[in-house]
Amino acid sequence: MKRLAILGGGESGVGTALLGKAKGYDVFVSDKGEIKKEYKDVLRHNEITWEDKQHTASKILNADIVMKSPGIPDKVPLVKQIRKAGIPIVSEIEFASKYTDATLVAITGSNGKTTTASLAYHLLKQDLDIGLAGNIGDSFAKQILEEDYKNYVLEISSFQLDDIKDFRPKIAILTNITPDHLDRYDYKFENYIASKFRIVENQTEDDFFIYDADDPVIENRMKANTIKSQKLPFSLTKIIENGAYIKDEEIIITIDNNQIIMPIKKLALDGKHNVKNAMAASTAAHLLKIRKQTIRESLENFQGVEHRLENVLRINKVQYINDSKATNVNATYFALESMQAPTVWIVGGEDKGNDYRELFPFVNEKVKAIICLGVDNAKLMETFGSMVDVIIETQFMSEAVKIAYKIASAGDNVLLSPACASFDLFENYEDRGRQFKDSVRKL
Repeated sequence: MKRLAILGGGESGVGTALLGKAKGYDVFVSDKGEIKKEYKDVLRHNEITWEDKQHTASKILNADIVMKSPGIPDKVPLVKQIRKAGIPIVSEIEFASKYTDATLVAITGSNGKTTTASLAYHLLKQDLDIGLAGNIGDSFAKQILEEDYKNYVLEISSFQLDDIKDFRPKIAILTNITPDHLDRYDYKFENYIASKFRIVENQTEDDFFIYDADDPVIENRMKANTIKSQKLPFSLTKIIENGAYIKDEEIIITIDNNQIIMPIKKLALDGKHNVKNAMAASTAAHLLKIRKQTIRESLENFQGVEHRLENVLRINKVQYINDSKATNVNATYFALESMQAPTVWIVGGEDKGNDYRELFPFVNEKVKAIICLGVDNAKLMETFGSMVDVIIETQFMSEAVKIAYKIASAGDNVLLSPACASFDLFENYEDRGRQFKDSVRKL
């Protein structure tokens, strides 16, 4: 019996454990932190051995294959030991994809992947038997075991792509590439770019690659022209023969002379970045033969994603907006770009080597006050201190929201868009967003 060791007892780890056991593996789950009670119960119920608050190397280094949670970096000593021992390390999407014949729509990018994945799923679920997985929803492995849909939309991070071998989506979408997570890539942007492009490395000429033709990083990489799949770019500025472009305030998507046209003003989501997300998702839907009327209606009624430019409440004519999912500078760029009113901006967290310069024009034009919310706010204070009249530090979400309430005037926005990871003060970006919403509701 082959042995499967799993590092990380979260959603992807437990899902892989269940699928692994069903496929005849001797499964062992190990987590350096504490496994949540709900997951422990599932493991016990399925008689899968596990440990938490430690990694017992001897029980892992005797495995035939290791599934590693995307949150565990390669520089961890145990991971180095596993590699040195010659044991293959895979991600959940790699392990699980071997056990399904489903059509896979895989979406990656520095920003917009959650919205694009959610939107693609919303467009496709009207006409197709489909699951939503990866970085979003229930574990991909668990869904294959329990449902095995005929199609999947997968939101995939660079960390998950780092550990693929044969993973091959029918449709790959790359929303954009901007510097992010560079601490995981030896602070080399080119390593991160290479990681994102792994989404197409196993594709053939029977597969499709949808990408942003306005993104200079992607365009530069495309010049190497080593991609075998059929290319379907989307653009706000160029005319695209096969793919998607804008003309007279309408999105035009053409695939093999079959065209669909949609007015931008009818899109449920605001902002240029969301026009691009809609183009990417609709191109995938058009490829999969979703009816044009279904695509149009779905784009008009899509509700958006929690923690991504989410309107929380309007209090005393001030709109409170939760963009906690903005964990990098580029995501906050899109948020500030879309602000149509003077904005009190709540920013900060665990800085990943951020360069804030691209935000300067928006800060000068739209931001009336800045509230720095982090353990260490020195860099933010130094960067933005001379740009706004009011800049305040705090380490508590409730206090940040109360300060914003005092500063904001009728007609203003209060925007939580941190541009940083959340791990200094919060469990994750969801925890940060929920605390923001709770604090706003208590006003």
